[in-house]
Amino acid sequence: MYVSHLSLLDFRSYASVDVELEPGPNAFVGRNGQGKTNLVEAIGYVATLGSHRVASDGPLVRAGAERAIVRTRIVRGDRASTVELEITPGRANRARVNRGQPGRPRDVLGILRTVLFAPEDLALVKGDPDGRRRLLDQLVVQLLPRAAGLLGDYERVVKQRSALLKSLRGLRASGRTPDLSTLEVWDAKAAQLGAEVLAMRLQLVQALRPHVAAAYEQVSDADGAAELGYRSSLEAFSADGAASDAAGGLLPDDVAVAPPSAAVLEQALVVAMAAARPQEVERGVSLVGPHRDDLVLTLGGLPAKGYASHGESWSFALALRLASFRLLGGGGVGTGEGTPETFWDPDLGTDADPVLVLDDVFAELDVRRRERLAELVAPARQVLVTAAVPDDVPAGLMAARFDVTTGEVARAV
Repeated sequence: MYVSHLSLLDFRSYASVDVELEPGPNAFVGRNGQGKTNLVEAIGYVATLGSHRVASDGPLVRAGAERAIVRTRIVRGDRASTVELEITPGRANRARVNRGQPGRPRDVLGILRTVLFAPEDLALVKGDPDGRRRLLDQLVVQLLPRAAGLLGDYERVVKQRSALLKSLRGLRASGRTPDLSTLEVWDAKAAQLGAEVLAMRLQLVQALRPHVAAAYEQVSDADGAAELGYRSSLEAFSADGAASDAAGGLLPDDVAVAPPSAAVLEQALVVAMAAARPQEVERGVSLVGPHRDDLVLTLGGLPAKGYASHGESWSFALALRLASFRLLGGGGVGTGEGTPETFWDPDLGTDADPVLVLDDVFAELDVRRRERLAELVAPARQVLVTAAVPDDVPAGLMAARFDVTTGEVARAV
């Protein structure tokens, strides 16, 4: 899989630009602020319907324009597809495939798959849980595009349930007795959807574990194995509301053993929500569910956050992305033994490498890590690299070079 053409209209800093890309390495080189990252951000948006830089679509539209259009030609095997996304802040975005009728953007998920590594990824190790949850959910959607609907439904239910909890807190504060019957209805819906989200995340983490360990060993000389765990909010509540580990142990030690099913997790969530209800009403917030969980990163048995050095943190972040690349079909890169196929869409297959994007990464790495990373990603079908300084990019990743200046992208001779 690779992107052979990118066309942008009123996207970020580009009024209009067309770029013909090549399989293999493509390097975008230019001073900071010239628009290099905007190019790879647009490609990532086609794959995930989101940006790695901002949470909303507004900043993606060029100042003064009403909408932005991103058009890509994606080649997979002997087939090519044209995907066009129209981004209109404040209104529903639209998508077209092969010049067809406009449809939902969600319908294009799965046509292009990407893995992006950027300086912001250091926050995966050092930052808050929401970034790690987003990593898992974005990867789930690329493996199983229909999961986007499930995640959206769960988010909406949590927001509505939390709004109800706030209103119940207000009633209690005013001395009135709140009616909890409506909350019970939302509990059931949140437990059902949350269990499905949690089951998919657990299967994903179980699949990632050997690949992360192998990738970290490949990119780092440090002692200690990189390991993944999953901390669920279920662990905080037992039937009597006391802190408990009774609902813990969701990830088996043996990666060949499946985590609990959605049905089992749904019952556990129902019990935990009942136990947490007094605290939830008192605080006016939903305390139980995947939105409160965390992906746990450990290095040599210690939490990576707070214990790993700067270099070790970079290696761990890189290992997470290389492992993601492997799960999405990137053979030979950051490999671990075995690729469980328990929940992703079989129609997508795993026979096509995703596009690998390295956005301003080499400036952050020492020479040894640069060379090792270049060696590891060389087998990828397509690698897109951005850099401010040409010397930062290993020679093997400069097969096709594009010079980027404000509003213009030119193929270097």
